[in-house]
Amino acid sequence: MNIRRGLLLLFLLGQIAGVLADGMGIDEARHLLARTGFGPTWTEIQRFAALSRSDGVERLLADTRIQASTSPPDWAAIYPPPAATRDLTEDQRRLRQETRRQQEAALRQWWLTEMRVTPSPLTERMTLFWHGHFVSALNKVRSPVLMYRQNTLLRAHALGRFDALLHEIAKDPAMLIYLDGAVSRKARPNENFAREVMELFTLGEGYYSETDIKEAARAFTGWSLDRKLGTLHFKPAWHDNGVKTLFGQRGRFDGDQVLDLLLEHPETARQITRKLWREFVSPQPDETEVKRIADLFRQSRYEIKSLMRSLLNSTSFWAPATRGVLIKSPVEFLTGIQRQLDITPIDPAQVAKVSAQLGQTLFSPPTVKGWPGGETWLDARTLLLRQGIAREWSRAQRPDLEAIRIARQSGGGVSLPERPLDFKIQRWVEQFGTGDDWREQVKELLLPLPPIRQPATSLPPIQFVQGLLLDPVHQLK
Repeated sequence: MNIRRGLLLLFLLGQIAGVLADGMGIDEARHLLARTGFGPTWTEIQRFAALSRSDGVERLLADTRIQASTSPPDWAAIYPPPAATRDLTEDQRRLRQETRRQQEAALRQWWLTEMRVTPSPLTERMTLFWHGHFVSALNKVRSPVLMYRQNTLLRAHALGRFDALLHEIAKDPAMLIYLDGAVSRKARPNENFAREVMELFTLGEGYYSETDIKEAARAFTGWSLDRKLGTLHFKPAWHDNGVKTLFGQRGRFDGDQVLDLLLEHPETARQITRKLWREFVSPQPDETEVKRIADLFRQSRYEIKSLMRSLLNSTSFWAPATRGVLIKSPVEFLTGIQRQLDITPIDPAQVAKVSAQLGQTLFSPPTVKGWPGGETWLDARTLLLRQGIAREWSRAQRPDLEAIRIARQSGGGVSLPERPLDFKIQRWVEQFGTGDDWREQVKELLLPLPPIRQPATSLPPIQFVQGLLLDPVHQLK
């Protein structure tokens, strides 16, 4: 009997090992890549399908970058010192304003291009996440060069260490301008950064007092700017070196020491874990899992890759109940269509314009809280706009003029290309092989769940694909 049990145990272990050795398959590969990128291609999905879940996660993390693959605009390397308005003529003011508008547009187009062509979509997804977390915006910073520098900072630390990123972003010139740290001095400490670093960047509401904010604001005084170079410049005469009391501790704290106090608090790791959970797993975090993963995050000394590894390997991430529960942001939606259909790349100026119409203007989050995201991305107007774009970019038919008219009357508007796009449907279908099951594979590529309205299999390929693109499920990931 013991021998038989032993043989049975060995058989079961062999079966389990065989299952574990198998790849995750098409469905799970699509899920992993759709959540961590901008619309996976069929080739990418097939490549990851042969890997196990954990190996797929490791491949993603190993391929991350610290620099963009797309060259930035030439002007991004040169910081133009601000000039006093009173010293400029009317023509000079207009020229500076027009130059700045052109540079802002070029900056958005550069990043949209990088999102489409990057060899590491996860890097850009994380850079976008941190842009919506550590918010700065062009309308106040008024310097495309400084916003470009901040973008490179976020990318360099996107999957590095959160503690290093927090210290760096606190001294970033764009952030110092956006939250008024550059003008904060001992005589008049500005509380904006102190408040937001606690409420939004680390602890979250309920874990600090108004006194903590006031005392932290004193500690952050003196971090200012070299206006000629656009770099951090510490001004000792502006810094309040007096004794301060924060979170029950007394000392002559400076800004870096305040940030370290925030990092010591366990709620900081939990807050970041919750926010990344909502970005990559589901709208409602599992608090038991949040605590477990956050503890590992702190033990790793705030390594973001460690946190992402825990999230992406969690049972909740792979659970059927969390499939198709997140809504694509405008940038994800627009970039994903181009990547998945392998169409002639859309002019990034056009993509930026449409993204703004859909509610997401890069480098210009609406408030210091970033974009609300989630269900706010979709309403009757934006869904109609998205469907109009899907129709036109896949060339199933002429633009839906009636849908566009309704959208414009509702206060929106849709920007469509002036010339037809090049979506070679027959060549695109061939990537799925010569069998009759290509339609099922297309559904696996484009949708996270079965479509609400199943297109008839008798439809021509272009109409079948368009039916999936226009299905509401296509807006989910």
